[in-house]
Amino acid sequence: MNKANEEPGLPGARPVKLADLIPMHEPEAVHKEVCLVARLMFKDLDLTLLDTVFRDISALFEGRYPSFRGCNTQFHDFQHTTDCYLAMVRLMHGAFLQGVGFTKRQVVLGLVTALMHDTGYIQEENDSPEQTGGAYTLVHVSRSIDFMDRYFAQKGLSFEDFELCRRCVKCTGLDVTIKGIRFESDEHALLGRMLATADLLGQIAARTYLEKLTYLYREFEEAGVAGFKDELDLMSKTGAFYVATRRRLENELEGVAQYARSHFATRWGVDEDLYAKAMARNIEYLDFILKNHEKEYRSFLRRGGIFQQAKKERGKQ
Repeated sequence: MNKANEEPGLPGARPVKLADLIPMHEPEAVHKEVCLVARLMFKDLDLTLLDTVFRDISALFEGRYPSFRGCNTQFHDFQHTTDCYLAMVRLMHGAFLQGVGFTKRQVVLGLVTALMHDTGYIQEENDSPEQTGGAYTLVHVSRSIDFMDRYFAQKGLSFEDFELCRRCVKCTGLDVTIKGIRFESDEHALLGRMLATADLLGQIAARTYLEKLTYLYREFEEAGVAGFKDELDLMSKTGAFYVATRRRLENELEGVAQYARSHFATRWGVDEDLYAKAMARNIEYLDFILKNHEKEYRSFLRRGGIFQQAKKERGKQ
C-alpha cells in the first residue's frame, strides 16, 4: 500500500500525527482553535481585533477585498497562512506554559502578524494580469509590510503596534539576520523568531507539502529565482533546504520551535513535537521516492489530487 494515501485514523488507534488534530483545510476550524488556545493563556482575552483581521485576510485571499484580485499562488495560498497562524499560537502557548511573560496585546499582535505575513503575494487590481503573485516571491516580505502599513492606518491602529508587527514580518525573510533587527524588548524579539519559525513549521510539516512543491517551482520560475532547472531539480534539493532550515531553526531562530512540545502535551496530551515529526516524515518519504522512483515520482505524491490538477493546468497552457 502507498503510505502517502493512508487516511488518518482515530487518535488512540495509532501514534497521533499533526494532521489528526485539526482539519487544516478548513480556515474556520483553524481560527476557532487559535482563539481557544489564545484564551488558554488569558481567559478574558479580547479577540475582537483578531477576528476582524481574520475575516479581512480571508476576504483578501478569496478575492472579496476592495482593490485586490485574490490569491492566485497555490503554494503560498490561504491554507499556508492558516498553517502558520496555528503554529504561531501553539508556539506562544508553549512559551507561556514555560513562563514567558507575554502581554495580552503581544499575543493578539503576534497572531495578526501570522495572518498578514504573506499578503505581499496578493495582486492589486492594477497589477499585470499576465502575471500571478508568484512574480513577487523575492519582494513579498516588503509588499506584505506595505499592505500591513495601509491596513493598520485604515483601522486606526497605533504606530507602535505597526512597528512591532513590521519587525516580526521582516523576520520571515530567509536571508535576514534577526539580531540586526532592533526590537523594543526580549518578548518582541521572541515574537519575531516565533513568526519566522511558525512560517517554516507550517510549510514543511503540512500534509501536502511534497505535492505542493510543484506549485512552489512555478512561483520560483515566474519570479526568476535562480538555482532550479525544473520541478524535479527543486524536489531533489528540498532535502538540503530542510537541513539548512533545521540549522536556521536552532541557530538564527534560537530553538524556539521547542515550545511546541509543551503545547501539544498540555492541549492534546501528546508529549511529542508533532511538527518535528511531520517535517521529518515528509523529507524521509521524499528521499525514499527520489532514491527508488525518481522517474515516476509524481505517481507517489497523490494527496489532495494536486499533481493531477497541476497536470491538467499545464495541459491548458
